Amino acid sequence: MPFRRLRALAVIVTAFTLAHSFTLLASAYELAPDALWFPPLVETLIAMSIVYMALENIVGAATRRRWAITFIFGLVHGFGFSFALRETLQFAGTHLLTSLLAFNIGVELGQLLVLLLLVPALNFLFKYVVAERMGTILVSALVAHTAWHWMAERWEVLSQYPITWAAFSRAMFTGAMGWLLLAMLLVGMVWAGFKAMQSPDQPPASADA
Repeated sequence: MPFRRLRALAVIVTAFTLAHSFTLLASAYELAPDALWFPPLVETLIAMSIVYMALENIVGAATRRRWAITFIFGLVHGFGFSFALRETLQFAGTHLLTSLLAFNIGVELGQLLVLLLLVPALNFLFKYVVAERMGTILVSALVAHTAWHWMAERWEVLSQYPITWAAFSRAMFTGAMGWLLLAMLLVGMVWAGFKAMQSPDQPPASADA
């Protein structure tokens, strides 16, 4: 919410997009835990991420740390997207990658549509209805309150399942290391992009940017 200018939004949205695309792809290739406790765990973490972001909006947020946090939470949200994708992947056949790309494009278009509607609405709200700082606190508090109850509900569901891990084979370890290296590469790309968008004599963008 505090980041409504193009530069700040570009960094944050890119970090989120790369992160959720990564875990969505990994999940589609069966590298995510296939256990009853995993979906409620992901849903609990998603709700937790919303609570955290809302609280950070209240106390003050800066782009230099928000992009990194958004990337981490984007990894979790990618697993959440994968649950919605599972039902359609059974009809993908040999076109798994094509189906993944189509689904991901749909998600990105949805995000873009939300931003196109939300940013002007927030600009109008903060200009004509309430001061920006007070409006940010009020809206973020409402979001945090709602997400907190959702998090508590999902935690109650999660607590009903014992968390167990499948046997870790050499092939699984090799695959996990490959995905880990790719994740590190994506982090480096987002960090490099963030640095490139800052002029040499410009301090890191803050919540007022």
